[in-house]
Amino acid sequence: MERHLDVELRHLQERLLTMASLVEGSIGRAIHALVSREAPLAQQVVHSDEPINMAEIDIDELCLKMTALYHPEATDLRFIMMAFKINNDLERIGDLAVNIAERTLELLKEPLLKPLIDIPRMATVAQGMVKDSLDAFVKRDAELARAVCRRDDEVDRLNDQVFRELLTCMLQDPRSIERAVELILIGRHLERIADHATNIAEDVVYLVQGRTIKHHVAGE
Repeated sequence: MERHLDVELRHLQERLLTMASLVEGSIGRAIHALVSREAPLAQQVVHSDEPINMAEIDIDELCLKMTALYHPEATDLRFIMMAFKINNDLERIGDLAVNIAERTLELLKEPLLKPLIDIPRMATVAQGMVKDSLDAFVKRDAELARAVCRRDDEVDRLNDQVFRELLTCMLQDPRSIERAVELILIGRHLERIADHATNIAEDVVYLVQGRTIKHHVAGE
């Protein structure tokens, strides 16, 4: 006979995946708006943040209710703890998608500073990390989660490259400073999205194997 807690755990995962779908949609639209220079799409991202915030609150409350009501132990407790943390990371990723959209709206006030090459590459890697970290969560796939963690360095390298190129632009032409700063901020937002995807992946490894791998993935 199925436990009430099992039903609630399944419901919790479904709620998390629904929120994840909202967040992934926001990231995709934010990047598309940046690359295609579409102001209405960027505005749509900005206005879509509230459902994500409300979902975070609902999931937090569900985690607390389940903990108080069922006194879960062992793997059940670990799942609820990880769901609580993943929920927070997803909400932060949603906020960062909004930040990218807001920066895009500022950039659209001026001509394009330079062709966007490395930033879309960063976006592709970061989006893939978010998707794969969530797939790892659904499948309880610790190896996929570890692979996500290892890709974080690639985003960091691309971000450093973006920063150096834009710094050169600013030194060569002070008129480019405002636009360059907006692009630097977008790079940082993408780097933070990758960091949150890494957090989710680390939580998946802990959920599946009961091992904390933070700061140790590269050496394993």
